Amino acid sequence: MQLIQETADLSAYLAADEAIDHHHPLVRETAARLAEGVADSYEYARVAFEFVRDTIPHSQDSGDLRVTWRASDVLEQRTGICYAKAHTLAALLRAEDIPTALCYQKLEVVHGLVAVRFNGAWHRQDPRGNKPGVDARFSLDGERLAFTPDPASDEWDYSVQHAAPRPAVLDTLKAARDRPHLWQTLPTAL
Repeated sequence: MQLIQETADLSAYLAADEAIDHHHPLVRETAARLAEGVADSYEYARVAFEFVRDTIPHSQDSGDLRVTWRASDVLEQRTGICYAKAHTLAALLRAEDIPTALCYQKLEVVHGLVAVRFNGAWHRQDPRGNKPGVDARFSLDGERLAFTPDPASDEWDYSVQHAAPRPAVLDTLKAARDRPHLWQTLPTAL
């Protein structure tokens, strides 16, 4: 699949916003801690990916009822669904000047992930969190995502790489009273 930048300006994929708040002290502190002792930006990106994937439980998997959407809140509360975890990984990567886009898959509902830019190309990564049947890994040599869309079930990958969260996603997260409410209102399209 060809990944398409929403904007040609790469600085948009380094910007902070209300969800990807990489100027927040907790995000900066976490990024600095993760960067200690890494050899290069590729190794940092892998370490940040594994940190978000492995140390921040997906709230559905853990049974956590809280809904987070801002990167700093995800780091503080240690919970989030795919979108929130993608916002967090994007913030940690952008904090270290690694261009990062938000991207989505249309499964039963819209699923959120990120793409990182290395060596002039975008590489999608899925920090959702592993569980039985899900084995996402950081890779620049071919995708190792949590899910593969099934076209026969009307599933697909969105090809556009966004600089900021899509309004359908962000509005849904912000409006959710708790995770059960969120599950009833998850977007089925962008």
